[in-house]
Amino acid sequence: MTEITEQLGPVDWLVVQFPGSDFGKGQVAPYLQDLVDRGLVRVLDLVFLRKDEQGNLELAEISDLDPSELGEWRAAEAELAMVLSEQDVHDLAETIEPGNSAWAIVWENLWAVPFGSAVRGAGGQVVASGRIPIHAVLAAAEADAKEGD
Repeated sequence: MTEITEQLGPVDWLVVQFPGSDFGKGQVAPYLQDLVDRGLVRVLDLVFLRKDEQGNLELAEISDLDPSELGEWRAAEAELAMVLSEQDVHDLAETIEPGNSAWAIVWENLWAVPFGSAVRGAGGQVVASGRIPIHAVLAAAEADAKEGD
């Protein structure tokens, strides 16, 4: 195993949809920047997508966007690894509803690197993982609370 794979944290992707044509009204980028600044994640790829009302897809580069939408992220484009293929982007775009915009983000979870390194060092490997959508967690908590009444 190479040193780079021994030091790689879990990599996740997500698509975040926003109503209309902007990308979060400048309210999201500062929080992503904070995660990066605190060393919790490393953004590997970031793609901006828009769909018009007819469902036609438009890809936007960081440099194409208004600074008020992204703040410091306008300078980050050169640092991205660009891990999403063109096909990946089109597949992810299928999740976006017409008339909306979205961020497609791929990030490495740096906070998990020490744990992952320890697992690999002990001969272990991840054999399954997943993510529970927040809506499901909230629904389960609400159902549990109702049972307790």
